[in-house]
Amino acid sequence: MCMVIAVSGTSSHGTKLARVLSTVDLVSLGVGSCVGTGMYVVSGLVAKEMAGPGVIVSFIIAAVASILSELYLHAFVCLPPFTEGVCYAEFGVRVPKTTGSAYTYSYVTVGECVAFFIGWNLILEYLIGTAAGASALSSMADSLANHSISNFMISHIGTLNGLGEQSYPDLLALLIALLVTAIVALGVKNSVGFNNALNIINLIVWVFMMIAGLFFVNGENWDEGRFLPFGWSGVMQGAATCFYAFIGFDIIATTGEEAKSPNTSIPYAITASLITCLTAYVSVSYFNL
Repeated sequence: MCMVIAVSGTSSHGTKLARVLSTVDLVSLGVGSCVGTGMYVVSGLVAKEMAGPGVIVSFIIAAVASILSELYLHAFVCLPPFTEGVCYAEFGVRVPKTTGSAYTYSYVTVGECVAFFIGWNLILEYLIGTAAGASALSSMADSLANHSISNFMISHIGTLNGLGEQSYPDLLALLIALLVTAIVALGVKNSVGFNNALNIINLIVWVFMMIAGLFFVNGENWDEGRFLPFGWSGVMQGAATCFYAFIGFDIIATTGEEAKSPNTSIPYAITASLITCLTAYVSVSYFNL
């Protein structure tokens, strides 16, 4: 969940943004921005169509790729890598008193021209991500309502020309996006509290899936020939899909002006959130084989 922190007075660090986020809050932000479709949708999809039980290996490969995805910048800007192996974590320490993100780090290291293009790409990324998330929630709500929402929209509003007979103005997704925007606009404490509440729900669902999965674990899936039914090519194809389940940890890097101790909190939070997400994905995949 992308956070926009409200102005709340000048702190002792000379910034107008309140430094109220602890390391635990940053970890919660990172986990909340990553865990979601990866745990509920991607694991089953990849296991069924690409990697089989080898989806566990796919998630591990994707996690390593996510950790190292930004390391090419080290050679580009001549920075020695930290032991965490996370470029965002290193930049978060080197440029701690900023709002972070790829835009700021690019502006500081390689100049305004590159940062200009990266900034607009980030806007496009957040627009598409927000729209996709709201649309997914709307679609799930419509499915739970036996498609009564979509039928109502099509019959009373109509469809969108050129996008298919079942394409309609998704007003519910718009309302969801506006609701989340309102919650974020209330300030950092409220938005972080809302994010923590969602993480608690995810934790409860995760525990339920672990307990329920214990009764359906099939040891035969680990036998030779059945663990990788699609071969290593399927594992690598699944890893490419699983990689997108780890996108979102960069939100931690944008909290440089809101973190109490950005020099230490940001690298620790990025590493901890990635490990937490990997544990959730692998465990869900294992207990549902």
